[in-house]
Amino acid sequence: MSLLHLSFYSTFTLSSLGLAFHRTHLISALLCLESMMLSMYIALSIWPTETQTTSSALTPILMLTFSACEAGTGLALLVASSRTHGSDHLHNLNLLQC
Repeated sequence: MSLLHLSFYSTFTLSSLGLAFHRTHLISALLCLESMMLSMYIALSIWPTETQTTSSALTPILMLTFSACEAGTGLALLVASSRTHGSDHLHNLNLLQC
């Protein structure tokens, strides 16, 4: 395994561990999700150059589009929950009260 692959795997693993263990605020969860998407985007961008194929060159653009949509939706949820609940703490959000 090369150093490049190790860095992608460790970045994705650390951001998923951050998402699993530091779930106090909604903004920290969104930042962990964005770092996961960024590591996947960089890995998908490097992959066609390593394998010398052009068939999967559109995949990183598609991933970047989904990442932008996820970020916009997450920020909209952050603003909506801050307005209704007064903070972005995740323990304040309960689906049974909606």
